Amino acid sequence: MKKLGLTILIILLIVAAIVFKGYTAIWGENVNTDNNTPVLYIPKNANLQMVIDSLTTNNLINNVGNFELTATLMKYGDQAIKSGRYELSGIKTNRSLLSKLRIGDQDAINVIINGGRTVDEVIDNIASQMTFSSEELKEVLLSPTTMKHWDTNDATVITKIVPDTYQMYWDTSPKSFVERLGTEYQKYWNPTRIAEASKQGLTPDEVITLASIVEKETNQAEEYGVIAGVYLNRLKRGMLLQADPTVVFANGDFTIRRVLNKHLRKDSPYNTYMYAGLPPGPICLPSKGAIEGVLNPQSHKYLYFCAQPNYSGKHDFSKNLIQHNNYANTYRRWLSSQGIKR
Repeated sequence: MKKLGLTILIILLIVAAIVFKGYTAIWGENVNTDNNTPVLYIPKNANLQMVIDSLTTNNLINNVGNFELTATLMKYGDQAIKSGRYELSGIKTNRSLLSKLRIGDQDAINVIINGGRTVDEVIDNIASQMTFSSEELKEVLLSPTTMKHWDTNDATVITKIVPDTYQMYWDTSPKSFVERLGTEYQKYWNPTRIAEASKQGLTPDEVITLASIVEKETNQAEEYGVIAGVYLNRLKRGMLLQADPTVVFANGDFTIRRVLNKHLRKDSPYNTYMYAGLPPGPICLPSKGAIEGVLNPQSHKYLYFCAQPNYSGKHDFSKNLIQHNNYANTYRRWLSSQGIKR
């Protein structure tokens, strides 16, 4: 009888130990969120071991065995894994962590779309923030289907991308991403902005093209509207734009700091010293500030502008060529004094 009682006691102790271990594994604190950015990235087609490796490599869990036990109890295996970016702030237990992962409760990221001189640069910038590759995004963005739907081409497709910060899921597909770009374009180009563009005698595509030139002419946001006004004045008079940034783009050498006569001889529709009107498309993805500068330009009679002979990034504006040439000659002498020859 005593032996039976002892056996039962041992069994009860074993059961209690198992229960305690299970309870500890599930409800005990095991997730390390002490670092500043406790985030778990799970790529597409990941398996459980890859998830565990990522958790341990980034020191996000303290006891691997407890996590594996809880994953088994909660039926979180290879088939249940959902890709995404998961923020773990505030999560302490394996149960809370696995509940979030199992239902795919991922957190959005801020996808920043700005800058980029070419479509390829813009695509690379976007892809660097997402799970898809540049090639995958490019295949969808520049596909005949997208081009037809957006009524665009290789030269103007960048006009359909509105610079902004977008809340997106890290594992969004290229197709869904491009659809989102299209939606944001329609929202941005509302009736008010279309009317503002029409008032300047421009289409939305032409607004973006001119804004891209304005963007590359100055790093001073307060000058956007003034410079836009200069180019609009020239367009209305039928004058060549003679914008140096378009010449740099035409030459395909973005290291050029001083536009020389040899650069001006480059035969390209983007060379606004050679061809009248706006170039075929933007020379960069302009900022919203530059776009608004074109939509709401400053009203004045300036026809010329020249960089000031310093590193301020500001410009001197002129109403006539004589005054402009004086500014230009002063600036050229300053460039030479700084050893800037190209």
